[in-house]
Amino acid sequence: MYSYFNKIVFISLLTFLAYSGYAQNPGIPVYQSKKFSLFPDSVVQNNYSASAISAIELISNYKSPDEKIQADKTVVHWQLSKVITAFPHYESSFLLSDAIYNMSLEEMINAIESDSTFRTGKLWGGVWTRDISYSIILSMAYLEPEVGMKSLLRKVNKNGCIIQDTGTGGAYPCSTDRMIWAVAAWEIYKATGNKDWLHRAFLIIKKSVDNDSEVAYDKVTGLVRGESSFLDWREQTYPAWMQPADIFESECLGTNAVHYEANKVLAEMAKILGYAQDVIKYQLASKKIKNGINKYLWMPDKGYYGQYIYGRNYKFISPRSEALGEALCIIWDIADKAKREKIISNTPLTGFGITCIYPQNPGVPPYHNNAVWPFVETFWTWACVKAGNQQAVLEGISDVYRPAALFLTNKENFVAETGDFAGTQINSSNMLWSLSGNLSIVNKVLFGIYFNPGYLSFQPFIPEVLKSNRTLANFKYRKSVLNITIDGFGNKIKSFLLDGKNLPFPVIPSSIIGTHSIQIKMADNILDSAKVNQQPVYFSLQTPVISVVGSEIIWKSVEGAIAYHILENGREIGETKTTKFNFERGIPAEYQVMAVDKNNSTSFASEPEMIAANQYVSIYQAESFSKKSDQDYQGFIGEGFVEISTKKNRFFSMPITIDKTGWHIIDFRYANGNGPVNTENKCAIRTLKIDGLREGTVVFPQRGKDDWNIWGMSNTVKVYLKKGKHVIALSFENYDNNMNLETNQAMIDYMRILEL
Repeated sequence: MYSYFNKIVFISLLTFLAYSGYAQNPGIPVYQSKKFSLFPDSVVQNNYSASAISAIELISNYKSPDEKIQADKTVVHWQLSKVITAFPHYESSFLLSDAIYNMSLEEMINAIESDSTFRTGKLWGGVWTRDISYSIILSMAYLEPEVGMKSLLRKVNKNGCIIQDTGTGGAYPCSTDRMIWAVAAWEIYKATGNKDWLHRAFLIIKKSVDNDSEVAYDKVTGLVRGESSFLDWREQTYPAWMQPADIFESECLGTNAVHYEANKVLAEMAKILGYAQDVIKYQLASKKIKNGINKYLWMPDKGYYGQYIYGRNYKFISPRSEALGEALCIIWDIADKAKREKIISNTPLTGFGITCIYPQNPGVPPYHNNAVWPFVETFWTWACVKAGNQQAVLEGISDVYRPAALFLTNKENFVAETGDFAGTQINSSNMLWSLSGNLSIVNKVLFGIYFNPGYLSFQPFIPEVLKSNRTLANFKYRKSVLNITIDGFGNKIKSFLLDGKNLPFPVIPSSIIGTHSIQIKMADNILDSAKVNQQPVYFSLQTPVISVVGSEIIWKSVEGAIAYHILENGREIGETKTTKFNFERGIPAEYQVMAVDKNNSTSFASEPEMIAANQYVSIYQAESFSKKSDQDYQGFIGEGFVEISTKKNRFFSMPITIDKTGWHIIDFRYANGNGPVNTENKCAIRTLKIDGLREGTVVFPQRGKDDWNIWGMSNTVKVYLKKGKHVIALSFENYDNNMNLETNQAMIDYMRILEL
C-alpha cells in the first residue's frame, strides 16, 4: 500500500509540474518552428507540453481546445503496461524518442485480435486492405510477420483475388488501390524468406493484377484509373460535381505509384519462382505506368507531381500536390534523382506536417482535407531520407513525434490548421498505420534497416542535431538475432563491424544464423542545407458552376476570384475578369471554367459542359434491343429500360449504323440502387465490345440505397468507328467481377453516341 500511495503522489506531482509549465524551458530544442518545439525529452506547443519521465513513462498536459469533444477525458499519463521484451529494444540519449517507441510497441500489441489478425484502430475492429498493407510496409512485416500474413489473407476473396475496401460508388473499380496488398506481401517475404508465402502471394497478386489490367488500365496514357489511394471520401479531395463514374475515369498519382510497384513486385516474385515470361510481362507493365506518371502527372513549373488527371471527354491535370503519392514516387524510384530533390524542396509543408493534399478544398470539413495523417508523414520522411534533405527529415520526425507525445497515443489524423485531433470527421487512438509509421522512424530512418530478397542492408540517416549513441537490441532477422549499435550522424557509414570484424559493405546475408553484434560508425558528414517549402494552410477557391444561355457560358462570381480561366476540350484558351464567355456555335466542344485568386491559385474546374452537340448525338433506347424490365421504376426516358446482371443480359448487344467515319464518345444512362454513393461493393462493371473486339470498360456505380429512380450517366469510352454497321455490346467477362461477387446489376435506359 505504501508503494502504491507513493506512486499516486508521484504521478500527481508530475502532472502538476506538466500543467504548471515545468517542461516549457527544458534546454535547447533539436527542432523549433512557429508551431512547436521538440527537445530530447519533451515537446512544447504554446501552453501545452509532454515529457518523457523515463523510457516507459510519459506525461502530457494537452487538452483539446474543443471542450465539447475532449471535456473531462484528457489523458495525462502513460506508463508501459505490456511486456515488450520479445521485440527490438531501442535506447538512445533522446528519452522522448525511446518512450514514444515503447508506447507504439505497446499499442501494436493492443492491436492484435484474439484471432491473430490486426484491428485497424482502438475504435475500429476488422482488417482493411489499405490500412493493413501500409502498416506492414512500414513496420509489421518484421515485427509481426505471422499476424501480418493472416491479416492479408483475410483480404482475399473466394475467387483468389485481393479485396478492394468498400467505398466510392460501390468500391472496385472506382477505387483500385487494393494492389498495395502486393507490396506488403513482398515486404513480408523479404523479411522472412518464407517461400510458401511467396508462392501463395504470387498467385493472388497475379490474378488481381491481370484483372485490373483489363478493367482499369488506360491503354492510351499507360496509367491506371481509380480513386487516389486511401483518399476514399470523394467529397474531401474531388470537386463536388464528380460522380463515382468520373472518379473511376480519373488517373491518380498515389494509386498509379501503387500499381507500378505491384507490377514490379510481381516481376521480382516471378524471377525467384522461375516464371521467365511473367518477369518480362510485369516489368513492361510497370515501366508503362512509370512512363505515364512522368509524362502526364509531372508539373515542371511546380517541381512536383499533380494529384490526378480528371475531366470527362478531355482530361487535364489537377495541380494539387498529394503527399502520399509524392512520397511513394520517390521511395520506389518513379522519380529520378533530380525530380526527387525538387519534390522534397517544392512540395508545400504546413506547420504541423505535410497535408494529404495542398491546397485544401474549401467548405469541406477536416478528414483527408485540411488534415495531417502520421502514417503519410512517415512515408514522406522516408522520401526525404532518399532525397538527402536533412531539414525535411528533421521536420518529418518532429511532426510524427509531436502528436504522439502530446496525445499519448498514435491518433489516425489531426486538423492541419490547429494540430488538434478534435475536429476531424472521424478519428481513433491506437491506429495501426500511425503506430507502424512511428516505429519505422527508429528502424527505417535512424537505423536505416532495409529488407532485400537475399540480404539485409543498412542506410541510416541521422540529422546532426539527433546525433547519439543508439542501440537496437534483439532485432530478429530470419534465423538470427542482431544487437545493433550506431554512433554519430549523417547518411554515410564510416565503418561497419559484424562481431568485431570490419565488412566492406553494410550488408548482412540472409543465411546468417544465431546471435550477432553489429557496430555502425557514421561518417559525421555534413549534409547540404536543402530547402523545404513551408507554407500556411491554404484553401483554394470554390468551384464555379456554369450554365449555357444562348451563345454564352455564364456563372456566378466566386468570392476571392480576380479572374477566370476558360478551358476548351481540356486546354486553357483564355482568361476573363467577367462571369461570362462567348463561344462559337455549331462546333461541338467541351467547356469548363476555373476561378483564380490573387496568388494565382486555381479552383477545381467546373463540371464539363458540352456545347453545340445535339446534331452530333445519337440516342439508342435500350428497350429497342432487348426485353424491357418489368420493374416499376420511374425517371427513365422512352418506353422502358433493360436490366443487366450476372443472370440477365450478360451479353447485351445493340446493332447500329454510323453515318461518318471518325472518333466517337459512347456512354450510357443507367440506374443502380444497390447501395449508397459512398460505401458498399456493388458497382456494376461491363466490357464494351464493338464488333466482338474489346474497346474499354464501362462502370455503373451505385447511386443510392434502393434509389432506382435516380438516373445518371456512366463513364465515357472514346472509340474510332468507321462509317457503316456495327454491333456494340456490354459484355460480362470473368474479369468484370466486382467485390460483391454476387450482385453486379444495373438498369440501362439508353446508349448515347457523340460524334467528335
